[in-house]
Amino acid sequence: MPLLQVVVLALVQGFTEFLPISSSAHLALMPWLFGWKDQGLAFDIALHFGTLLAVVAYFFRDWVQVIVHGFGFDFDGHPEFRRNRRLLWMLAAASLPIGILGLAFKEYAETTLRNPYVIGTMLILVALVMEFAERIGRQQKRMDHVNLLDAMVIGTAQAVAIIPGTSRSGITISAGLLQNLDRATAARFSFLLSTPAITAAAAKAFLDLHKQGGIPADMVTPFVLGIALSAISGAAAIAFLMNFLRTNSLRPFVLYRIFFGIIIIALAYFRHPAG
Repeated sequence: MPLLQVVVLALVQGFTEFLPISSSAHLALMPWLFGWKDQGLAFDIALHFGTLLAVVAYFFRDWVQVIVHGFGFDFDGHPEFRRNRRLLWMLAAASLPIGILGLAFKEYAETTLRNPYVIGTMLILVALVMEFAERIGRQQKRMDHVNLLDAMVIGTAQAVAIIPGTSRSGITISAGLLQNLDRATAARFSFLLSTPAITAAAAKAFLDLHKQGGIPADMVTPFVLGIALSAISGAAAIAFLMNFLRTNSLRPFVLYRIFFGIIIIALAYFRHPAG
């Protein structure tokens, strides 16, 4: 696997997994645009594992507090978490929709739906949802006010992200805004909710790789480099978005998605996919 392909795909995965611009869109279209061969299961696992490390490391203290409070113990942490001790179980319940739909439609999402017309359309449609959420969300609720209904609405929205071009963070943050969470809270809840889903996807991929005989000898270096680069860029993307949303809206990402979606559809119309 060429070094340039390793670096580009790892950085693209890290940045786009957590920014509301769709990692599946960018990862699916990079090989199509540049004529690269499929990177294979081992490298896909490296990318997923790298982004898992990023989100766990960034929110490690949050997860410790959520878990400790969820089992009825005290923890000297953020007061909003102390006042909402049911977060662990709400996150667990909200993870069910993507678990069920992911298993049911995973193959369909990775084959039939993985085409530039679907990706471009979803980029634009979800951008419109993000703009709508920005306009009508009252942004009154913080983490201590998140309830089970909020969690399930956001969890159901996360399940839509199995469609390429959607963006897990884009659709879940929008759902949080529609439930009147403020931007920072919607983003934090979105990232916490993504952790079980990313963990499950990585675990399933590792199991599939084990069944195929493990990491091929020629993929060890790309595997390690992919983990490192996607983890570093993923953590940087999370830090950037959390800081950005404290004082800014989602509109720059809305405009990017619309522009990118139009380009993808136009390219699909005027040229055939590589290979």
